[in-house]
Amino acid sequence: MDAYSQTIVEVAEALAASVANLQVTRRTRRGDALGAGSAVVIAPDGYLLTSAHVVEGSMAGTASFGDGRETGISVVGSDSLSDLAVLRADAGDLQPAQLGDAEELRVGQLVVAIGNPQGFSSSVTAGVVSGLGRSLPVGRRGGPQRLVENVIQTDAALNPGNSGGALVDSARRVVGINTALAGFGLGLAVPINQATRSIISALMRDGRVRRAQLGVAVAPRPLAPPIAARLGRRRGIEVVQVIEHGAAARAGVQPGDLLLAVDGVAVEDATDLQRLMVGERIGKPLQATLLRAGDERTVTLVPEELTA
Repeated sequence: MDAYSQTIVEVAEALAASVANLQVTRRTRRGDALGAGSAVVIAPDGYLLTSAHVVEGSMAGTASFGDGRETGISVVGSDSLSDLAVLRADAGDLQPAQLGDAEELRVGQLVVAIGNPQGFSSSVTAGVVSGLGRSLPVGRRGGPQRLVENVIQTDAALNPGNSGGALVDSARRVVGINTALAGFGLGLAVPINQATRSIISALMRDGRVRRAQLGVAVAPRPLAPPIAARLGRRRGIEVVQVIEHGAAARAGVQPGDLLLAVDGVAVEDATDLQRLMVGERIGKPLQATLLRAGDERTVTLVPEELTA
């Protein structure tokens, strides 16, 4: 067997017991509907990680495992703004997957997708990381939308039912949770990184994720090089909208300001800001450093809780 095939076989065998197939029943206007998805075992006592949209609106569900066991599942917590959910299966002595770090991924790197596409359980596809730093709009239908940043793009074949399954590197570590089809031959996965681990911990602990907000909408990408060069700075996030009566408005923040730092931590894109807006900051004053018309200034803001 060639080295490429050997690597994929080893990944598939190592994760065979750590990726579950999900069947969920949802109540819709047309009656109950059966849906399928996948989940990754993250703790031996029954905790599973999946995509929030897989279990959204579900009434009941089951998980089946590589050893033949099939059990009921319950939703421990779901976060539509990251498209992640934690489930609890009525089973013990499960084999958890090893979680990796998507920050270490490189374009062109081999990845393997494992899941339950079209009801074909424990299916394995392989490809490469096609792109990094993609954006995925998520959120409840008809509700607020938020960009999940640094999403992984892959050409490993994904189909309906793969959502919630594992995207695995050649070292057998789960580096992403497959979440969406971007088009023919392209798929997207929510990265496993420090921010994702915080969300998982919050869902396991509290059943929900609390986020702070400053009351601004910011440009999702870093400043374009010509603008950054003209300003003489490389860091900074452009404020494109200030929410009326929000924390930023009360502090005097204006559209067009550049947000340079939050409590001394430099920020240069929306992901940096989202990472800092954890629940612990709600109601606690913080210092924000701004650049306006070439002048640097510091304002005090009191973040509020983001409500979906």
